[in-house]
Amino acid sequence: MTQPMMTQGKIATFRASLAEQRWDDHRYYHHSLVNQSLHFLSATTFIVAYILLFHDPAIASLLAWGVAMTSRQAGHFFFEPKGYDHVNQASHEYKEEVKVGYNLVRKVVFMSIWALSPLLLLVSPTLWGVFDPLPGPMGFLRHVGLMWLALGAGGLAFRTIQLFFIRDVGTGLTWACKIVTDPFNDFKLYRTAPIRLLKGERFDHHEMARG
Repeated sequence: MTQPMMTQGKIATFRASLAEQRWDDHRYYHHSLVNQSLHFLSATTFIVAYILLFHDPAIASLLAWGVAMTSRQAGHFFFEPKGYDHVNQASHEYKEEVKVGYNLVRKVVFMSIWALSPLLLLVSPTLWGVFDPLPGPMGFLRHVGLMWLALGAGGLAFRTIQLFFIRDVGTGLTWACKIVTDPFNDFKLYRTAPIRLLKGERFDHHEMARG
């Protein structure tokens, strides 16, 4: 097999794996149109944060964590059904067990670290010399934003490397790519959810069956 054919085969495999992870994420975890609407808000905010990241990383991180991540996780924790999934014939416990990324238990741990991390700056405003002193509330918030940026990158790297060992390298890299590009995919996928929600729809079970 020639090198170009091998490369094309790897690309095709990667695309298929990415599509499968996205499909499983959609059909298993996004039945609620409230959840989908919050994901649309999250996606929009993340895209803005991506743009701001090149100009002001601290503010971009505050926006991403303070609005995009909280709205996204609120949809999963408070609005997504936790009962038996008759469309996919899967229990909530099964879906939590096979979740590639962060399931609800892992999210509780991760979000707890996020919520408690600013307390470190109350102990040491410069995080023991990591940051230059910045006076006032805005200086504190900018340091929080940079901490959260590091936390987000660390959480992505940690789960990716973990997947290398508990699954395989391909699954880990595919998941990392999915997470980074989720805002663009979610924006496209859930852009009609707010309108449907306002029309009185609540769940999207009929669209969870592929094809």
